[in-house]
Amino acid sequence: MPDDAPVRWGIVSTADINRKVIPGAKASPKVDLVGVASRAQDRADQYASWWEIPRAYGSYEALLADDEIDAVYISLPNTLHCEWSVKALEAGKHVLCEKPLSRHPEEVVAAFDTADRTGRLLSEAFMWRHNPQTARLKELVDQGAIGELRLVRSTFSYSLYDETNIRLQPDVEGGGLMDVGCYTVSGSRFLTGGEPERVFAEAWYGPTGTDWVLAATMRFPGDVIASFDCGTALTNRDELEAIGSEGSLFVDDPWHCLRPEIELRREGAVERIELEPQDSYRLELENMCDAIRGTGELLLARDDALGQARALEALHTSAATSAPVAL
Repeated sequence: MPDDAPVRWGIVSTADINRKVIPGAKASPKVDLVGVASRAQDRADQYASWWEIPRAYGSYEALLADDEIDAVYISLPNTLHCEWSVKALEAGKHVLCEKPLSRHPEEVVAAFDTADRTGRLLSEAFMWRHNPQTARLKELVDQGAIGELRLVRSTFSYSLYDETNIRLQPDVEGGGLMDVGCYTVSGSRFLTGGEPERVFAEAWYGPTGTDWVLAATMRFPGDVIASFDCGTALTNRDELEAIGSEGSLFVDDPWHCLRPEIELRREGAVERIELEPQDSYRLELENMCDAIRGTGELLLARDDALGQARALEALHTSAATSAPVAL
């Protein structure tokens, strides 16, 4: 296949998140969306017809057996992410796996060891990290726009009270931290440029047994503190703020990046830095395509995914025990 040919993609699962990924895939000249797999052929056929995807597979294994697919996007429930990433890698596919890859560090290590052994790429799909708004925010922090970084504050929450919803089921590791809190953890780690040394979390566990509300602090090297809250039983909120010795940088839409704007608050004034909207899902797919073709570097690889898993596991343990956890 020519180096400039689009990468042929398949989607493992018909999860709801796909509706955000598919438009970007179809719009990109670097992506050729070939097929989608479900656990039943009729479901796969209906889904493929609706989204105008050429091939439909009645099992995930059938998609992985197709030699004409180069890469897969995995949008299965949390507990299946690493298992099917490993299966896809062993089948010779590059893998973009929906976040969170896992909160179990040993699973992340095993998945990336498989990627190394098979000569394939694996990446955790934190789409917000690919958006120019995110890159500009980090650039401003690193340039000293707010002086010395002292505190990172973030939040991500929404309202969901349907107790049958998969996002509220403990057996698939649902709950606020794993669903939306992982973004706030990612944001804190990204802006500080390090990994937490100690975390402390408190949670309210709702009727389903998952964390419906969770709040936490994380201490990073250099005495930088991060605080965040997340939840599935709160009003819709999403914010990220880097606070320094001389000012702060505030982002009202940090995760979806639909209205990209950064507020630089300093010396009693507010400067609004506006950016052009871009499809973060398309950008993460294109980053993977460039890395596969050897024309770019993978933005999110082993080190980031492993750091994320270690932080999530520490926060999960802290919330469950109501005690600080050192990493």
